[in-house]
Amino acid sequence: MVIGFDGSRSFIKNKTGTEEYSYQLLKALAKVDRRNEYVVFLRPDVDKCELEDFPNNFKFEILNFKLLWTQGGLAINSFFKKIDILFVPSHTVPLIRKPGLKTVVTVHDLGSEYLPKMHQLKQRIYLSLMQKCQLQTATKIIAVSNATKQDLIRKIGLPQSKIEVVYEGYREGLKPLKSDLLISSLKGFNIEKDSYFLFVGTVQPRKNIERLIRAFNRYTPENVTSNGQDLRIKNKELRAKNHNSLFINPKSSPILVIAGSKGWLSDEIFALPKNLGIEDRVKFLGFVPDEDLPALYSGAKAFLFPSLFEGFGLPILEAQACGCPVITSNVSSMKEIAGDGAILIDPYDIESIVNAMEVVEDKKERESLIKKGFENKSKFSWQKCARETVKVFESI
Repeated sequence: MVIGFDGSRSFIKNKTGTEEYSYQLLKALAKVDRRNEYVVFLRPDVDKCELEDFPNNFKFEILNFKLLWTQGGLAINSFFKKIDILFVPSHTVPLIRKPGLKTVVTVHDLGSEYLPKMHQLKQRIYLSLMQKCQLQTATKIIAVSNATKQDLIRKIGLPQSKIEVVYEGYREGLKPLKSDLLISSLKGFNIEKDSYFLFVGTVQPRKNIERLIRAFNRYTPENVTSNGQDLRIKNKELRAKNHNSLFINPKSSPILVIAGSKGWLSDEIFALPKNLGIEDRVKFLGFVPDEDLPALYSGAKAFLFPSLFEGFGLPILEAQACGCPVITSNVSSMKEIAGDGAILIDPYDIESIVNAMEVVEDKKERESLIKKGFENKSKFSWQKCARETVKVFESI
């Protein structure tokens, strides 16, 4: 069988979620599948050095289209290339394609349906039209979580039998860094081990960073002592009276580290720490390369991921793999992906986020979360994702 693979996102620099999925899945397929042949369609700006280590059953085709790459270049090639299946790892298939060509599409989330105001208008219109038209005509849909599968059934009206759930993986080699290497790596960011809470993701409203910053402003780091529970209750009462910083000791206060590229509608997020008077305690790192993330995860007090909506939530697994306690939302896919290895919070409730930050200060709670996180992340891998994706191909 010959599978056409839309690799337009696979080799983009500074990858985010869908690009990482496309790249990691392509590499994993090259390891696990030698039976089928793959024709990988790429954009003209790909670095050809990245294509050298693929096995002989993987062929690469450069489509010289700067505009309308999918609806022009990929559409035309679907007629002339001898492929049995066209696989698109992110939402959008050509509207016009070879008659009878089987298509498999991965859907990562339906965020534009649930949080329309947090997506650009042109993106909402495009995704809405594409999703409802193209997903109805696709041969098979891969959903990256059960939550996404249920969204497809409810919002798009797809039959359950058309959708297969195939979980994503996380990058090989992610593990807690040893002390000396960790200290050295963190020096590059001018931070120290256990001195910060961490968020990783694009800086945009959907990620709920504004509420995260407001929760951090209300968090009091000296709550957990021998009488930690009593102090948490006391702090909750004080916060209710707007005494937000009574127990803060600037010398021992942790900081909030936010690692991620600037996204749409992010200006207010960047301005918020200064408006709250905590700009010296919130550190924006911008985009952080993959090779630097293990150090950030390994050295953090906890990974905070209070997103309003996720189709999967890959950073949850990355944090768990690095031995970092996770605090994440109890909505959409996040509770499914985190399993027992996270404290779940109501992302719309600032007090819920604050309470979780206080709880994770407890040593026993941290150790329990780390252990459960290791157990949970072992359920996921890119090679497992690739094997199950091949089964979908071979089932149609």
